[in-house]
Amino acid sequence: MVETSARLLRLLSLLQTHREWSGTELAERLGVTARTVRRDVGRLRELGYAVDAVAGAAGYRLGAGSDVPPLLLDDEEAVAVAVGLRTAAGGTVAGIEESSLRALAKLERLLPSRLRHRVRALQSMTVPMAAGAPPVDADTLTRIAAACRDREILRIDYRAHDGAGSSRAVEPYRLVATGRRWYLVAYDTDRAGWRTFRVDRLGLRSPNGPRFVPREPPAADLAEYASRAISNAPYRYRGRFTVHAPAAAVADRVPPTAGTVEAVDERTCTLLCGSNSLDELALWVALIGAPFTVHEPPELAEHVRALGARLMAAAPPPR
Repeated sequence: MVETSARLLRLLSLLQTHREWSGTELAERLGVTARTVRRDVGRLRELGYAVDAVAGAAGYRLGAGSDVPPLLLDDEEAVAVAVGLRTAAGGTVAGIEESSLRALAKLERLLPSRLRHRVRALQSMTVPMAAGAPPVDADTLTRIAAACRDREILRIDYRAHDGAGSSRAVEPYRLVATGRRWYLVAYDTDRAGWRTFRVDRLGLRSPNGPRFVPREPPAADLAEYASRAISNAPYRYRGRFTVHAPAAAVADRVPPTAGTVEAVDERTCTLLCGSNSLDELALWVALIGAPFTVHEPPELAEHVRALGARLMAAAPPPR
């Protein structure tokens, strides 16, 4: 009976991925025969789940029935949800901390003891690091996400990094979460170009504008595009360096929001990053711990030489 219940839970979990499954695929995933799959589907229907047969194929999908029982989770999913709720409770989205903790408390009461121990062990051994970034409003995120989905122009008031305010009409495409901040990748219709906006700096105006026809995105990978924009565009100085180390090793030291790493060959890469201070830019790249060559900005090369001389003068001569 326990084995059958666990298999039903696994079957339901597969069906909840919102795709069509053939009976053969489900049988292979569950390690049973197609006949057993048909029998298990019948049991789910008896429990009230609307499992539809796919027309013209020996397959199944979970319907959107109005009388669907509460969602069931397998062990891995339950732990993932619990960890996600704990992370959300201390995250960067305002207004969901308390509700996340309430949901987590309810979930933990339903978890079997073996899973409660796993979740609590992870929580007790994890120390959150302060994000240092202003939280964003959950309603703002959901409204932006809905506009991206429905392809509706957003009217926003935006505050740039220098404090200057402006009103924009943008075509929203994707939200990008860096772990510290949320960004919106959008096409600015007033400035006729792609932009990356910090969500904590924008205010939504109602109502949304009309629907728009999607444009060709500025890059196939919008997360990488946002990373490049975030690490370079807002700063006074934009640095370009050749770092004499493998790209993978440098990328381990450079967060996506701080710089962009591009491989040149197996032993060399290009680093693009920005700062409002030449000293900060030079020292930050030096702390990567690999030899590097300065290409841009032009004044940085002389600045690095002067900084190196000061550092050498500060060190006592060897004995």
